[in-house]
Amino acid sequence: MTRRLVLALLALLLPTLRAAAQAWPTRTVKLIVPFGAGSTPDLIMRLVADHLKEKFAQSFVVENKPGASGNLGTDAVAKAEPDGYTLGLSIGGPLAINPIIFGKLSYDPQKDLAFVTLLTTQPSVLAVNAELGINSVAELIDLLKKNPGKYNFGSIGTGSLSQLAMEAIALKSGTRIVHVPYPSSPAAVTALLRNDVQMVCLPAISVTPHVASGKAKILAVSTARRSALLPGIPTLKESGIDVEADAWNGLIAPAKTPPAIIAAVRAAVTEALSSPAIREKLAAQLMEPIPGTAEEFRARIEADVARWKPVIEAAKISVN
Repeated sequence: MTRRLVLALLALLLPTLRAAAQAWPTRTVKLIVPFGAGSTPDLIMRLVADHLKEKFAQSFVVENKPGASGNLGTDAVAKAEPDGYTLGLSIGGPLAINPIIFGKLSYDPQKDLAFVTLLTTQPSVLAVNAELGINSVAELIDLLKKNPGKYNFGSIGTGSLSQLAMEAIALKSGTRIVHVPYPSSPAAVTALLRNDVQMVCLPAISVTPHVASGKAKILAVSTARRSALLPGIPTLKESGIDVEADAWNGLIAPAKTPPAIIAAVRAAVTEALSSPAIREKLAAQLMEPIPGTAEEFRARIEADVARWKPVIEAAKISVN
């Protein structure tokens, strides 16, 4: 196809694309969440949905489609019509980690999805049962080195960020800890408080309510920089362990959704995340909004693949 013909076709298509973007939405928009009602992704999507419903006077319906570590709902977005009326929220698991640990996926994140915008990030914290008598990451590593395989850590499932973060800590520090998976953050925290496991690396909001009771201690945050919402807590890197685990999520659409519609959705969601009311509700859950471009979203996925693939291979994590 000649350059002149391409330009001619673009000239014909641009008015149609602009009109489509200007018209969106003219009917109900389905927002798929690949986790259950009440989960953090569900909370985020419902905050955004309520804002968009008010802005456009259209219905934005959240549909929970949990299963297969987030793969089921993410696949539903990938298979939907690319018309802007089915969107979804997904996280690092289905987009970066699961393609490594699952033998086969029914979708290819890079080919079957359009990355609209990142939504939020949430710090995880390395926490220990207070009875362990540990007050710093250095003390914890020293204890683990002296007692290989004696202590357990809890996670929210095989291949979850909560497992990978702890496996990375063990790998970087040359220690050995026993993994015990649980179905949810509350279940893993309960195990920590009962001393069934002695440590976790979980979303901060699941741990912070238990610190005041003296039953749990937070040693570090897993983000690259200190969290503005937890300013007094050092990072793992500051504490001598070069591990970063960022619990982010983002808005996705089926591949081949018209670029003009993607741009319109991104603009509307970015506006929603800048709303003081939404920012306040996110902060209450120790989450920060991080909207951005499709390129920034893609770069976040690629960074996670590069970060976690060596850890997954070293720990021999797989789901068949």
